[in-house]
Amino acid sequence: MKTQSRRQFIKKSTLTAAAFSLLANSNKAGQYQQAVVLSTWNFGLKANEEAWRILSQKGAALDAVEAGVKLVEADPNERSVGYGGRPDRDGYVTLDACIMDHQQNIGSVAFLQHIKHPISVARAVMEKTPHVMLVGEGALQFALSKGFKKENLLTPESEKEWKEWLKTSQYKPIVNIENHDTIGMIALDSQGNLSGACTTSGMAFKMHGRVGDSPIIGAGLYVDNEIGAATATGNGEEVIRIAGCHLVVELMRQGRTPKEACKEAVERVFKKQQQRLSDIQVGFIALNKQGQYGAFCLQKGFSYAVYNDSGNNLISSDYRVGK
Repeated sequence: MKTQSRRQFIKKSTLTAAAFSLLANSNKAGQYQQAVVLSTWNFGLKANEEAWRILSQKGAALDAVEAGVKLVEADPNERSVGYGGRPDRDGYVTLDACIMDHQQNIGSVAFLQHIKHPISVARAVMEKTPHVMLVGEGALQFALSKGFKKENLLTPESEKEWKEWLKTSQYKPIVNIENHDTIGMIALDSQGNLSGACTTSGMAFKMHGRVGDSPIIGAGLYVDNEIGAATATGNGEEVIRIAGCHLVVELMRQGRTPKEACKEAVERVFKKQQQRLSDIQVGFIALNKQGQYGAFCLQKGFSYAVYNDSGNNLISSDYRVGK
């Protein structure tokens, strides 16, 4: 009887120790995971700095991506996002943005005028309405009702460019110049949660009312907290055609690495648009649940920024075709 009790005691103690060990490891993993943030183009470096201020203090990925892209939205020297963005062919600065968190909450605005931070309006749509997308005058009315300030977003520099363009009114997008029109940001925080944001003033001198991929969940941005996140830049029409960022995340679900998933999405654009490749740029960045990241683009010239415990670095993306 004593031997049996001793055996039971040892067995119970062993199981208890194992349970505490698993719990401790689980708690440790839940409390801290290596954070990482990715964003598109060279201006991603300064955007990452802002996002990292939050991530490094174990803040939420959602707060980090909003803060990061807002920095670029407010900079009049960045002529393809927010304040100072190049206008459409009628001289209006129209903005698009979307945001997505780890619980698949989403918010989006499109064809929004007079508001410097469309990403924050998109977040307000997500958190304060029963809808996921507001556009045009309705988006503006909503923004004003929530205390956003109405401003003139057309800077003298952008107005000068637009008036120069009017002399010929020739619309021919230039790879890596006009197409360098979006900041997309995706992040993984120390709690292991993913979020993303995407914001743009769209193609310079576009038709009035044109909306690209940036405010469209599944095209310009997609987040699945079980798998990973992706965002896009370049010709929005081509990203929409393949539901690009949803595709990238689904490919990661099937076992591709972030880079492999981005590459496969670019290949689909390549196969369908071979007759006009010289006019198109498309790039994707992706981040999986384990903190692995990657990118791929159609044409040479796309760069993206990565900030993690190793620092903030700008990386030239691999590409499908050169010019």
